[in-house]
Amino acid sequence: MTNPWRLLVDGDLPGARNMARDVALLESVSDDRAAPALRLYGWSPPCLSLGRHQRVNAADLEFCAEHGIDVIRRPTGGRALLHHMELTYSLVAPLGDGPIPRHLQEAYRLICAPLVTACGALGVRAELTTGEVNLQLPGPASTVPCFQAPAGGEVVVAGRKLIGSAMRSHGGAILQHGAILLDWDGELQAGSMGLDDDRLLRPTITTFAEQLDEVPERSVLEEAFITAFSKHLGVRFEEGEPSVAESAREEELINTFDIQR
Repeated sequence: MTNPWRLLVDGDLPGARNMARDVALLESVSDDRAAPALRLYGWSPPCLSLGRHQRVNAADLEFCAEHGIDVIRRPTGGRALLHHMELTYSLVAPLGDGPIPRHLQEAYRLICAPLVTACGALGVRAELTTGEVNLQLPGPASTVPCFQAPAGGEVVVAGRKLIGSAMRSHGGAILQHGAILLDWDGELQAGSMGLDDDRLLRPTITTFAEQLDEVPERSVLEEAFITAFSKHLGVRFEEGEPSVAESAREEELINTFDIQR
């Protein structure tokens, strides 16, 4: 195996801090100041994230304020997504140096492969969709929710999306993060995006709660994904924390992601 990668298991954090930490890690790895990292985390309070160039009108800001939902902008592309009742993974690594190939399409699929393996280990028969991975940013006027339709390279069960991912490259490194749906709150999902209900969303997604009699404990979920990433990438993980420099950069970045400020 290669030199150990870092493992950050962060629990539940506010949305702006989650995004600031992901970007601080990306910049650090890109500058060769730190080892690659796998990060697992949740969100508290619930948080609606918009794609990097998506207009704010994709969110119902009044509904979000009334229901205690943060609204942020992701550093990656894609469309609006409410982070609630999910486990999120984030992987930061150099391209073409180690297990991650230089070609972004190949890198994306490689990173998604352990997600399928972890789902299988937890009792969910998932697969990757075929076709070209859509790594292009949607137009800023797009208000289509992220989970409304799977693209190439997405993790699905019988055609319904279970894990949605997005990627960003920076200085020879990539950040790929994605939402692993554990359960679903239709009122919050729809209302945060100004929809009357979740009838357009629900048929296109599935969750661990729907696929299993009982959603595994958080620690069991985390271990399954850590093991799958280690096996597929051929790396060993050592649990740790962000460096002092990364933590300082996180504090500098945090307000840049918060739309409600």
